[in-house]
Amino acid sequence: MLQFTEYKLPIVKIKTDFDVQIFIKREDLIHPKISGNKFWKLFFNVNQYLGLKPENPLLITFGGAFSNHIASVSAFGKQFDIPTKGIIRGDELENHWQNNPTLLEASRNGMQFFFVSREDYQNKEKLTQEFSEKYPNALIIPEGGSNEMAVEGVQYMLGNDTKDFDYLCTAVGTGGTVAGISKFAEEHQKVVGIKVVKDDSLQKTIWEWSMRNNFELIDADENRYGKISDENIRFINWFYNEYDIPLDPIYTGKMLQKIFDLAEKGFFPKGSKILTFHTGGLQGIKGANQFLRGKNRPLIDFESLIF
Repeated sequence: MLQFTEYKLPIVKIKTDFDVQIFIKREDLIHPKISGNKFWKLFFNVNQYLGLKPENPLLITFGGAFSNHIASVSAFGKQFDIPTKGIIRGDELENHWQNNPTLLEASRNGMQFFFVSREDYQNKEKLTQEFSEKYPNALIIPEGGSNEMAVEGVQYMLGNDTKDFDYLCTAVGTGGTVAGISKFAEEHQKVVGIKVVKDDSLQKTIWEWSMRNNFELIDADENRYGKISDENIRFINWFYNEYDIPLDPIYTGKMLQKIFDLAEKGFFPKGSKILTFHTGGLQGIKGANQFLRGKNRPLIDFESLIF
């Protein structure tokens, strides 16, 4: 079993001219390479697994070429000396994955890759069955790390220091983080999830995990996963220059930009205390800038700060 440690992470006030108060909880600081919410999702999944005392423990999971989840699972495996394997979307990457900063780092952490076509990748149930038969003692973690145990782990993003806020806000990909925040929020708190993906099933999925009706999902201005707009890059660079807090362009950058937009338009009642969660994902900045350079587009300014 892995040892549990209670982390005290800073909550920073974001000074604005809005008639509400906005704060950000720096979950990205929990570990230099196990990114934000991914730490809690993985910790509780892996601890339950290790409690079964498996022979030759092994972690297997799914992800795309720039996946924060792939990066975090590989770092988690290295940290706790557990072998890892990644089922990677896109067999076109098989011969040149070394050019990808996320996969290169994951490989350095000891992860072994299995590249599958984008078509085959859509059938994760079949892939899970195939890998379960091949590696019967392995823990197979879903894409994004979201499942019931992940939702339980997210409760540790909340504590005495989050109880006084009126709104709790986070980016939404696979839904596990917002479900955990919803499930363990105080009775008076409202939960706002900013969707960065087009997935009409998320409302139902999140409710089934949280069993509460205290959350609302709102689309990011650009919610197609992986889409990076010049406007969002400008916001991320402005936010860093203004507050000295780095954001990523897939999750937290989109979430904060939308929260600012909602605050400006009066979505939150006057005087509200709003807590946003920085869920990490900063490793993806190198890959984002690699893509943006190839398109001769504006870059994220603080890439050199990222590990």
